[in-house]
Amino acid sequence: MKITSLEDLKRIKEEAQKRALLREGKAEYKITVHMGTCGIAAGARQVMAAILDEIAKRNLTNVLVTQAGCIGLCDREPLVSIEKGTERVLYGDLTPEKARQLVASHIVNGQIVGDWVVHTER
Repeated sequence: MKITSLEDLKRIKEEAQKRALLREGKAEYKITVHMGTCGIAAGARQVMAAILDEIAKRNLTNVLVTQAGCIGLCDREPLVSIEKGTERVLYGDLTPEKARQLVASHIVNGQIVGDWVVHTER
C-alpha cells in the first residue's frame, strides 16, 4: 500500500479503528510509532501502515497501536517502541518490511530482534 498524503494515513487509521486495531485501553502489547516531523520524513507513515496491515492480516486483538512525537533520536528514525508489561524495546532505522517482521518476531513469537534495538527498559 502506497501512502502519498496525510489523507491516505487518515483513511488507514479509520479502517483500523473499524477493526478495533487502534483503540484506547489495555492490551498485552502496545506499539508506539514515533511520528514527529523527522520520523514522518524518514518513513514513519509507511511503517505505521505496514504494522496496521500486518496486525490485520494476522487478526491480532491483543495489540494497542498508537503514535507519539519525536524523542530526540532523529538519526535513528523511523522509531517504534514495543511494550509488554514493564518491558519496553525501542527499535530504530525501520522500514515497512522490518516493521512487518517485528510484528511476526516480537508480537507473535515473543522474540526481540536484537539487530534493530536502540534501547531497552525493564
